[in-house]
Amino acid sequence: MKIGFVSMPLTGHLNSMLALARKMQARGNDIVFIGIPDVEPVVRAAGIEFASYGEEELPMGSSTAIVAPVAKLYGTDATHWTIQGAGRAMFQLASLHLPRTIRKTGVEALVIDTIHMYLEIVPISLGIPYAHVWSILNIDFSGATLPSVWPGINEDTPAGRARNLEILKKSDNAFFGIVQELAQEYAERVGLRLDWSNPRATVSRNAAAIVSQTPKEFDLPNIRWPSEFHYAGPFFDEAGREPIPFDWEKLDGRPLVYASLGTLVNGLDKIYKAILSAVGRIPGIQVILSKGTNIKPAELGPIPTNVIVVDKAPQIEILKRSVMCITHAGLNTTLESLAQGLPMIAIPIAYDQFGVALRIAYHGVGEFLEIENLTVDSLEELIRKVLSAPNYREKAQYFKKVIAERNGLDIAAEAIERAFERAPTTALLRRYQ
Repeated sequence: MKIGFVSMPLTGHLNSMLALARKMQARGNDIVFIGIPDVEPVVRAAGIEFASYGEEELPMGSSTAIVAPVAKLYGTDATHWTIQGAGRAMFQLASLHLPRTIRKTGVEALVIDTIHMYLEIVPISLGIPYAHVWSILNIDFSGATLPSVWPGINEDTPAGRARNLEILKKSDNAFFGIVQELAQEYAERVGLRLDWSNPRATVSRNAAAIVSQTPKEFDLPNIRWPSEFHYAGPFFDEAGREPIPFDWEKLDGRPLVYASLGTLVNGLDKIYKAILSAVGRIPGIQVILSKGTNIKPAELGPIPTNVIVVDKAPQIEILKRSVMCITHAGLNTTLESLAQGLPMIAIPIAYDQFGVALRIAYHGVGEFLEIENLTVDSLEELIRKVLSAPNYREKAQYFKKVIAERNGLDIAAEAIERAFERAPTTALLRRYQ
């Protein structure tokens, strides 16, 4: 069977999707990664066949402009803007070109990044099976827990669950409905009859498999997932990533702290300045700050002598040498930190980072600060607390053991393979006729 992969063209998503594609290819599957031209270099570097679409609309080097403005947003504003801008644009482009690309490449089943919203309409319309992959923290649509894209504290009470359901309705209206309109138009055009009164008409219950790179142990309890859902574990594959240079001679032997706000919503100078000022007060540590490309060095202000600032960093290699991570609570960075047994301080900015930060605190592997409560004093206090209290490292070491004993990539690959073996190519289409 020839299996196609489609991901949102974002670094964190591509890293995990490519890791899974490489694993499935190593297990003997015929894999092709389908994407816009800017995706090609990282796919080729991972040793995966690539098929391009959208060359006229998004030629090489043009996709960064779609998401650049979100760098300085935060909270639900960032989520809304991203879906309205990048999510809408990428659905329009993919739904236009993907059917022809699938036929041209001979793809018989599709593995889709779940956040490439409603793209499953395409394989449904073609009568081929598809699987969803949660590269970000899986969103609980049952109401049992607070949706991971919404800030707040989870309350496991009847009132809390009722609030969660109200938030899901708000999310549908504010976020997902923006792309759903386009999906409805596409479904009508190709003759699909879907129950759009069910906001999850295509997302959760009709995939051949749904896999998440979140370990079950790191999630909140009591979430009711469909039978197709599989917790796996982190999708790590260092060999499939483009190498990033770093001057290791700059490390001086002091306990190392790694700080990063990811690659997307990483342009808020307030957060960087708070981190720099706070760690500058703790000369007994050395810090590597990966700032990305959305903020200029001059915006950072004075750089303490115990801080090394870089645009990009070989993250996993640095985490292996670190004692703690200061993070935006992106799922990849969080899981990579836990894989090294590192406690964390999270400063969630947008998207699923709220849910990830909530779980960091819930499981005792670190603490989090909301942006509204972020000050130099509060951050310094938390850094000293997490570095000195052994319980955070002990809890993180537990997750290091869990991750080491479980190969998330094999679990995910096997779940998808079995699901595709069981799914006749027209089975999913018949559900809608």
